[in-house]
Amino acid sequence: MAKHVVAPACELPPGARKRVTVGGRSIAVFNIGGELFALLDRCPHKGGSLCEGKLTGLVQSPEPGVYRYSRAGEILRCPWHGWEFDVRTGKSRCDPRRVRAKSYPVTVEQGSELSEGPYEVETFTASVEQDYVVVSL
Repeated sequence: MAKHVVAPACELPPGARKRVTVGGRSIAVFNIGGELFALLDRCPHKGGSLCEGKLTGLVQSPEPGVYRYSRAGEILRCPWHGWEFDVRTGKSRCDPRRVRAKSYPVTVEQGSELSEGPYEVETFTASVEQDYVVVSL
């Protein structure tokens, strides 16, 4: 699996989220209590941006009138239709066996380790032509 550097760790403090593009895919990266998670930024239901969704917790009821709230900030609700996903696994809360948001492993690595690679870097040829910068794809 190819690794891609997407941001300095300081840009994702606890509670932050960031949308990045990797290999043409939009990825939502979340820092929840110091742990990093990455999901494809596309709800499998109708394609809403999961990065724009609300992070909430899990409400469970063992019996009528009794409610327990747990896993604060670990359940992601799609902003379009409210479908909920476990940020840790990408699994849907309504049908975890069949529906999930694609998840990706995330690590934090020291800059000195990154210089050794192997990492895929997308490069483009650029030139200056009469005071204009031109990027060739």
